[in-house]
Amino acid sequence: MTKEFSPGGGEQRFGAPVRTPAPTSTAAAGMRRVLVVDDDNELRQLLSTYLSRHGYDVLLLPSTEQLDSYLDRYNPHLIILDLMMPGEDGLAACRRLRGKGDMTPVVILTARDETVDRIVGLEMGADDYLGKPFEPRELLARIEAVLRRYASSSFEGAAKPFSFGPFECNFTARQLTRNGTVVPLTGGEFALLSALIRNANRPLKRERLLELTRGGPVDTPRDSLDRAIDMQIYRLRRAIEDDPAHPRHIRTIWGVGYVFVPNADASDTGEVTTPSAS
Repeated sequence: MTKEFSPGGGEQRFGAPVRTPAPTSTAAAGMRRVLVVDDDNELRQLLSTYLSRHGYDVLLLPSTEQLDSYLDRYNPHLIILDLMMPGEDGLAACRRLRGKGDMTPVVILTARDETVDRIVGLEMGADDYLGKPFEPRELLARIEAVLRRYASSSFEGAAKPFSFGPFECNFTARQLTRNGTVVPLTGGEFALLSALIRNANRPLKRERLLELTRGGPVDTPRDSLDRAIDMQIYRLRRAIEDDPAHPRHIRTIWGVGYVFVPNADASDTGEVTTPSAS
């Protein structure tokens, strides 16, 4: 059986001992904490060694059985979650976490790398999706891109929340409310909304939205990522539009991308066909 993880040209040697966290373990100042949940013991060890060498505090779990207690106790910055595990699988765990309002960033790992699987993973609230086998540097790059996205979606320099219609977007708290009630969004959805707000009334191509929400250029096949953006737009519309089929705020520019219109009149709905996009 092919191992899911390879050092990529002999860049890393994986002989260092693996650290299993003690119940009172805390990360050193400034270290970002990653929780790896995967039933493959060897993969967990390799990930622990590699990520530790790149400055991460790594926690390990063989299943989701203790996932909630680890999240409460250790408050990780990001979860690496295997899709196919005994018991609760990664998609079910991700959906459950998002359902209870836990927005910890999630990167899903899986040997099933079909486009439909990527989209389902993103639908369940995952922030990124990486197929096995993979290069450790690619995983590291994706982790850092997701964490940058969470940081940048705090809307640098914006001290005041942004209001549109009955909504208020608090970039510091990373929270969207409607008439004071929190609207649950995944990290990816909040990053996408932030990018749209920062470019209000400015048409944006899908590739530009991908760059804004993923911290830079993306190497994943374009069609897969376009569909991922479209799916997140669909979910955002369901969250903020009174009639998602006739959106007022997030409008489609056919053949190009999307535009965010914060001050749309109630009677002003429909799609845009002519503006040029960035």
